[in-house]
Amino acid sequence: MSDAFIVCSGLSFSWPGDVPVFQNLSFTVGAGRTGLVAPNGAGKSTLLKLIAGEHRPAAGSVTVQGTLGYLPQTLPFSAGPRSGGLTVAEVLGIAPVIAALDAIESGDASEEHFTTIGNDWDIEERTRAQLDRLGLGELGFGRTLDTLSGGQVISLGLAAQLLRRPDVLLLDEPTNNLDLDARNRLHGVLETWNGCLLLVSHDRALLDRMDRIAELHEGELRSYGGNFTAYEEAVRAEQEAAEKNVRNAEQELKREKRELQQARERADRRASNAARNLKNAGLPRIFAGNMKRGAQESAGKAGQTHAARVGDAKARLDEAERAVRDDQKLVLELPGTRVPAGRTLFHAERLQAGFPGERPRAGHDRRTLYAGAGLDLTVRGPERIALTGPNGAGKSTLLRLVEGGLEPESGLIRRADGRIAHLSQRLDLLDVERTVAENFAAFAPELPQADRMNLLARFLFRGAKAHLPVGVLSGGERLRATLACVLCAEPAPQLLLLDEPTNNLDLVSVGQLESALNAYEGAFIVVSHDERFLAGIGVERRLRLAEGRLTELA
Repeated sequence: MSDAFIVCSGLSFSWPGDVPVFQNLSFTVGAGRTGLVAPNGAGKSTLLKLIAGEHRPAAGSVTVQGTLGYLPQTLPFSAGPRSGGLTVAEVLGIAPVIAALDAIESGDASEEHFTTIGNDWDIEERTRAQLDRLGLGELGFGRTLDTLSGGQVISLGLAAQLLRRPDVLLLDEPTNNLDLDARNRLHGVLETWNGCLLLVSHDRALLDRMDRIAELHEGELRSYGGNFTAYEEAVRAEQEAAEKNVRNAEQELKREKRELQQARERADRRASNAARNLKNAGLPRIFAGNMKRGAQESAGKAGQTHAARVGDAKARLDEAERAVRDDQKLVLELPGTRVPAGRTLFHAERLQAGFPGERPRAGHDRRTLYAGAGLDLTVRGPERIALTGPNGAGKSTLLRLVEGGLEPESGLIRRADGRIAHLSQRLDLLDVERTVAENFAAFAPELPQADRMNLLARFLFRGAKAHLPVGVLSGGERLRATLACVLCAEPAPQLLLLDEPTNNLDLVSVGQLESALNAYEGAFIVVSHDERFLAGIGVERRLRLAEGRLTELA
């Protein structure tokens, strides 16, 4: 077993505007596979960036024992002016070595080439073995990123990290965009991992392969032995106990309040009877006053005792209630999205497209993405369509063709009047430099500000959260912000295109999104590899895109 580990001591971190993320957070992650879970926005990705050194804590320290590998949720080579032109070899970090090997093979024995190669004479064989292991064996080293699917890019990023032979590996949502085969290959890689792994994911199947689950909750990191199923059982037992404690504390508070009221009533009766008796007894006024004050003081002490007991009972109830988790509810009252049954929203015949980012070579025809004469597709309202298929089959390209963001190479397209909204894998609709509220105002400029803020609150952007720049949001928060802007813009979308919408959502938010889509009255096409999610949103039509052909599944 590896002696690699991560130690974080007294970590504190805040976003601009003094929005705290962590305060005095301390924990240790040792060898083995640890799954990190928490609601969206709790700071999981931020914590990985602090460990990786991409963020600096305001206070505290991070110690990593061993070589560190880090696969972020948003890959650094998936954005930027030249990102699409990066080659596979450049992403893997082997381009200089490959170039030096090619030069020596061509007869150039310059010393600088030998220096560049060092001990990596077998780099091609090792790299090929790693790519084969992740299902990327067909990728040429010179192939550019813009010709790869989202899932292939994720797998390539993982291969780049594994080639570094890290002792400590940080993975942030590594199954995003991966098809079923690619997910199974990732599972196989992690099954044999013997270093220190810290993995952020909402993928139950992946989390069930972990040795332990670390939960980030209310600023503390708690570790639970066993996989995700064991963690859920432990949390369920804790919550049952917590809810029982709340019920007991509520009964105790009611009892103490009742006893306080009864004590006050008894004191009032005694005081009234004592005044009557003193008057009838004809005692001197000064003596009668002393007796009355004594009775009042005695009643006051009794009342203070009961009031203190009520205060203690309230404190115990507050403590019990804090132990009960309150998962925030995403309340989405979708606008008027109703579409008459059977209305044709989109129709295409012989739809054809080229491979993304690929230019035809001299003397060769441009390769086409879809087989034969192309694809035929009709979408009628309010159909719920699941589009599935392997990575690289052209699913995301098809959504862009439906939306109109990409012109087809050939074919006939008819779109009905009405808005088509497209949520891409990259969630790149919003301006990352502007706040959530500013982005929302750009999408719904005619809506009064008070109404906009009320709508954002329904999407859980309340107070300072609404004024955070989109660039600092977690993946799940960014999806919520994008949904708010898309669904609340005018006019409301009649056809919604969703490309892997659950990729960056925690398990609670996936359920919330399911509820929202079940309330949506328009048509949608959703690309997803998550069968649980597809079952939850009640898809009634399934299409599979594979080997260039679109097939209707029974």
